[in-house]
Amino acid sequence: MFNYFRKELDWGGRKLVLETGKVARQADGAVLVTYGETVVLCTAVGVRTPKPGQDFFPLTVNYQEKAFAAGKIPGGFFKREGRPTEKEVLTSRLIDRPIRPLFPHGFRNEVQVVATVLSHDLENDPDVVSMIGCSAALTLSGIPFFGPVAAARVGFIDGAYVLNPIPEQLKQSKLDLVVAGTAEGVLMIESEAQELTEDEMLGAVTFGHTAFQQVIDLIISLAELAAKDPWPLPETPDSEKTLAARVDALARADLAAAYTETKKQLRQEKVGAAKKAAAAALTAEGLDADKAKGLFKELEADIVRNAILDTGLRIDGRDTKTVRQIIAEVGVLPRAHGSALFTRGETQALCVATLGTAQDEQVIDALEGEYREHFMLHYNFPPYSVGEAGRMGSPGRREIGHGKLAWRAIHPLLPAKDKFPYTLRVVSEITESNGSSSMATVCGTSLSLMDAGVPLVRPVAGIAMGLIKEDRGFAVLSDILGDEDHLGDMDFKVAGTELGITSLQMDIKITSITPEIMKVALGQAKDGRLHILGEMARALTSGREGVAATAPKITVINVPKEKIRDIIGTGGKVIREIVENTGAKIDIEDDGTVKIAAADDAKAQAEINWITGIIAEPEIGVIYNGKVVKTADFGAFVNFLGAKDGLVHISELTQGRVNKTTDVVNQGDAVKVKVIGFDDRGKVKLSMRVVDQETGADISDQVGPKGGSRDRGEG
Repeated sequence: MFNYFRKELDWGGRKLVLETGKVARQADGAVLVTYGETVVLCTAVGVRTPKPGQDFFPLTVNYQEKAFAAGKIPGGFFKREGRPTEKEVLTSRLIDRPIRPLFPHGFRNEVQVVATVLSHDLENDPDVVSMIGCSAALTLSGIPFFGPVAAARVGFIDGAYVLNPIPEQLKQSKLDLVVAGTAEGVLMIESEAQELTEDEMLGAVTFGHTAFQQVIDLIISLAELAAKDPWPLPETPDSEKTLAARVDALARADLAAAYTETKKQLRQEKVGAAKKAAAAALTAEGLDADKAKGLFKELEADIVRNAILDTGLRIDGRDTKTVRQIIAEVGVLPRAHGSALFTRGETQALCVATLGTAQDEQVIDALEGEYREHFMLHYNFPPYSVGEAGRMGSPGRREIGHGKLAWRAIHPLLPAKDKFPYTLRVVSEITESNGSSSMATVCGTSLSLMDAGVPLVRPVAGIAMGLIKEDRGFAVLSDILGDEDHLGDMDFKVAGTELGITSLQMDIKITSITPEIMKVALGQAKDGRLHILGEMARALTSGREGVAATAPKITVINVPKEKIRDIIGTGGKVIREIVENTGAKIDIEDDGTVKIAAADDAKAQAEINWITGIIAEPEIGVIYNGKVVKTADFGAFVNFLGAKDGLVHISELTQGRVNKTTDVVNQGDAVKVKVIGFDDRGKVKLSMRVVDQETGADISDQVGPKGGSRDRGEG
């Protein structure tokens, strides 16, 4: 019934299995990938003919996690999977980035790749498994695809690289890097590191590339058995060749002149005018100007790329290594806990840091289980930042991806949570963009956190590198412009401190790059990063002393675990009373750590005193402030230490004989009492008569023996 094929190998200490022919047989390509006990179904489907007039490649990648994969039922009212989580969005991007460059030039057919997590063993992350499976599905599908690609995760533990580390190993690792590529070279890198050197990072990339070669061989061996007949490659019709020649003749000179303009907006106006004039000429000649849109872009790329290789000068007049002018400002918003405006050339990020309590942490429901995140970084890219009018909506894949890249760059430098017990949120509003706004976000976030009083280990900066690669040579570009990103071959982003790299992301638009190019790019990026850090230091070099006046003040105290119940009270009665009366927030952890957050020191101290009173034990001979909570014939019950009550016997109310308790005190009276002992049931015995009720002084040596009283008993 099935044309079933299976291939497997031992990889990184676990078995990797590729199967095809049993599941999803109507897809052009379908592969079931198993690694350990993580199972992902990967499919690829392509449309045989492109849509008329379409001038781009419509590739869609969807990674989706099913709750049943981890034996869970989704939360929420509907009890089914809903909008993509951040992990699903980021993994979809992770799969898309290495496969997109491997479709042939001019291919315009719609392609959809879907990876569905069916089982998760909580050890082997489905992201790398999905990348391998999607590559295999495309390789089997017959869709034009110059793969296969493979991927691997690399850790760095005790000075050694580790292939596909499990979560427990990652906790000890100084690196979490995912690398993908072909047999020839690397196509994509995504990483978070703890200030590793350039050589250590390059070594990790090389280690991962070498390690996944056997996976590429495995995919090829499966394709030799199960691959479908390949689709014919798209051919460039003679009419398009003629159109390309006319576009070149009509527009090259004007476009070349336009790209000598150093200011972005003026340059865009001149480029637009050149295209418009050429399009009008094409129409007058009876040619289809709409089909020339993609040809204009190719011509622009040729002009810009060759000018850089020929002259060593770029669109804005810089050489290949110079970073644009930087202006860094902090404290730009008066009520923000921390704020920074970072401007680099025509790219600008307004970053605002807000400090919160543990109650503000983000609760994330993942296949691995629910966990809480105390650092959030949200990146927004409004259309006005590039001088456009557009729709404003919820963040897209690009915004989520750029925010996560900046998050990875900053995360390794944050102070330990037990030393700085705040929840941190940074919002980066991109107010101008011409070049890497994600790296501007890294710089602005570092400054805004330090402005808020967050004791970062060291400041962090980021820089985006580009590449122009032709047969006659290559050029690595520091601090690329938007046009250089669109028309170049590489987007290589490096963030870190003066000591090392904390995040590295690379995307390639060509089939691969060599280790030599990567080494040049890393070295040039280090020089640029150190320069940017120097410019940032003009504004701020470390976290301010103390948090902003507008931020909550958090005090941490520790209480015995057995006292937690007393602080919370029955049904939360006591803790609610504390919060309502002091105006402060309180968070209690299972280990007895109590975090008290208040807008001012007085409220915080009031809450600390209240809690201290609850957990404290009465000491004989110590005088306390108290309140009468009940009167009886035999004396008064006084609440004097948190929730603790003691009895002032009628003979201990005052000097002399007392006929009735209420002759001396009434319910609600504030009194001062001294602990004089405990009865045989452990109840506290108090005295008012040996305490000066005005000053609180101990006057035991000034009073005589107990006053007389009628014997009424004690109950």
